[in-house]
Amino acid sequence: MKYKLEAIDAVRWRIPMQGAMRVEGRVFADAAMMTSLHDDPCIAQVANVATLPGIVGAALAMPDFHWGYGFPIGGVAAFDPERGGVVSPGGVGYDINCGVRLHTTALEADAVDAARGRIADALQLAVPAGTVTAKRDPRLGDLDAMLAEGARTLVNAGLADEDDLGSIEEGGCLRLAEPSLVSDRARERGGQQLGTLGGGNHFLEVDRVAEIYDEALAERFGLRLGAVTLLVHSGSRGLGHAVCEELLAVMLRASKSAGIELPDKQLACAPLGSPEADRYLRAMAAAANFAFVNRALIAHKALGALAKSTDRSRDAVGASLLYDVCHNIAKFEEHIVDGALRRVCVHRKGATRAFGPGHALLPERYRDVGQPVIIPGDMGRYSYVMAGLQGAMDETFGSACHGAGRLLARAAAKKASTGAAVLKALNAKGITLRAASVNAIVEEMPEAYKDVADVVDVVARAGLARRVARLEPMIVVKG
Repeated sequence: MKYKLEAIDAVRWRIPMQGAMRVEGRVFADAAMMTSLHDDPCIAQVANVATLPGIVGAALAMPDFHWGYGFPIGGVAAFDPERGGVVSPGGVGYDINCGVRLHTTALEADAVDAARGRIADALQLAVPAGTVTAKRDPRLGDLDAMLAEGARTLVNAGLADEDDLGSIEEGGCLRLAEPSLVSDRARERGGQQLGTLGGGNHFLEVDRVAEIYDEALAERFGLRLGAVTLLVHSGSRGLGHAVCEELLAVMLRASKSAGIELPDKQLACAPLGSPEADRYLRAMAAAANFAFVNRALIAHKALGALAKSTDRSRDAVGASLLYDVCHNIAKFEEHIVDGALRRVCVHRKGATRAFGPGHALLPERYRDVGQPVIIPGDMGRYSYVMAGLQGAMDETFGSACHGAGRLLARAAAKKASTGAAVLKALNAKGITLRAASVNAIVEEMPEAYKDVADVVDVVARAGLARRVARLEPMIVVKG
């Protein structure tokens, strides 16, 4: 079915209710983006999500959205358990709690620029990327503790500060987690990959703060013009993938048992409150906790390598966690729905939580200004730090975009350029790249992505979040 799109304003578009849709679709995009999207199958994915039981508000798509498994990547949807709502693994994806973590430092860009090659080599050595495995740090204890406690395991091991927990979404731990629901197969895969980046679009970057848009907010976030930051993008590795893969069949059977007609079997789901939904949410939460540990461990190792390769102590690097946030997750939150406060299961699949000022779940140091929202771009241009606004609470269940969004599939990217050409272009921009393979270089070339500046512009114009700073890459380690 071809779905009609209606303009609401310059950055909002409506997919009117039709067929089995229970709510309308809502797409955040400008006119230029929509020109290329009218016949895109991801529009149908937004409409398909709108057919699921118990969905409230609208089926949402952020400006970086593109084709995904079941849900579009860049999709947001909330389901009310009291209205027959469901949970769907397609609304989270295979990489459970893929997310980003940003540290500020006391280092100046000029000092790092002078030693880019040495620093890049040290980072690549410290943080394995691609399909490699790594030995587990014995200080972290057993895997069950990580699955149950999340980022706190690093605090207990002396590898992170207690104060860091306040700067991680949900304090770095989803309390619903039940480690016993994570299979031996998932444990075997994850246990060998802890502290590794993985492949695809995962990365580790040393960036410079290139532009400040809001001086007061930047100061609150610890961002200084010309200073160096460390950005980590990774998730739950093979453990999360296995959890999703193993439970999809369970959810498909649950859909049939509940009499839910699915427009796409990739939207397999189970009614909230059912044994199948409970099993998925608890196993997913355990995988999400693993991802919190993974990102924190990657950052710990990378900051150590940064210190050593610049002949500084860790203290002299002056690293501080700005924020760590998920962009593949489903969890219960309270939001205003139809004028009343409701407890709903919010799915964010390639979308970032962006709570506005005053929200009780934000750490005290950010509560009056809104949650930091970290929006990575591609490895050749820039990334952004934003702050959540009340508009996100009103319209998107406290959500914003999560990145640039792909323009080219990986196969198409490999036909469009070569590793040598991409490296040459990055070197000309003063960007040093280390990658696990030539494929990783070509598949992740900047031209394979939308310009994240355009995506961020839509988010800002829609009033979902405001710009704080722009970061530019100096060193990139890719999987």
